Amino acid sequence: MIELRTPSEIEAMRPAGRFVAEVLSTLRESTRVGTNLLEIDAQAHDMIRKRGAESCYLDYHPSFGNSPFGKVICTSVNDAVLHGLPHDYDLQDGDLLTLDFAVSVDGWVADSAISFNVGTARDDDQRLIRATEEALVAGIAQAREGNKLGDVSHAIGQVAKTAGYPVNVEFGGHGVGRTMHEAPSVPNRGRAKRGLPLKHGLVIAIEPWFLETTDTLVQDADGWTLRSADGSRGAHTEHTIAVTDGEPIILTARD
Repeated sequence: MIELRTPSEIEAMRPAGRFVAEVLSTLRESTRVGTNLLEIDAQAHDMIRKRGAESCYLDYHPSFGNSPFGKVICTSVNDAVLHGLPHDYDLQDGDLLTLDFAVSVDGWVADSAISFNVGTARDDDQRLIRATEEALVAGIAQAREGNKLGDVSHAIGQVAKTAGYPVNVEFGGHGVGRTMHEAPSVPNRGRAKRGLPLKHGLVIAIEPWFLETTDTLVQDADGWTLRSADGSRGAHTEHTIAVTDGEPIILTARD
């Protein structure tokens, strides 16, 4: 079931969006060569506790996870691109790190992700990251009343195609509201002018993620972390947005 949010409900979602943006910005600033992934999770956990928020990940146990996630943030490194389970790993110079974070504040959820190099930036990684960011901008630009969901997916997929990156459609964006994953699904490739009509009040997470040279994922033995099948690197960028009768509202916008 797809739920449309009232203007007052969208306003009520803003604090969650601001907090998610704040946490991701803070973690990016504090992460450096030598930072352990468990330290990142601990810092995020501490910020959640101080804010009085609720993690969407801690007890999360969907059908594709072997057990409850048990951490509060996804930390995907290099060839890992989704659902990276924090573990005892010290980040190395040049690592490509994705942080994906979702919480509930006062009963409303926001979800966002960023990718960046730790220490030395690598040209290939920066190109990959820029492609996901450009795809996110393109997708958001299509998220307006009167368009179709396929317009959002098509815009994302066209950026990937132009950049030469394959697109996996097993995992993508989704509705956001009282819970983290709601209808509708928002694939990262689709056909323009097809699918669900976008209406004022629809709140979705748009999340382009690309791998350099494959669209095939493999799962780690931890039961969560998803990596490229060929060892190529991945990047992932995400915002929670609200469709209006004008410009979309980016609830997780970062300064």
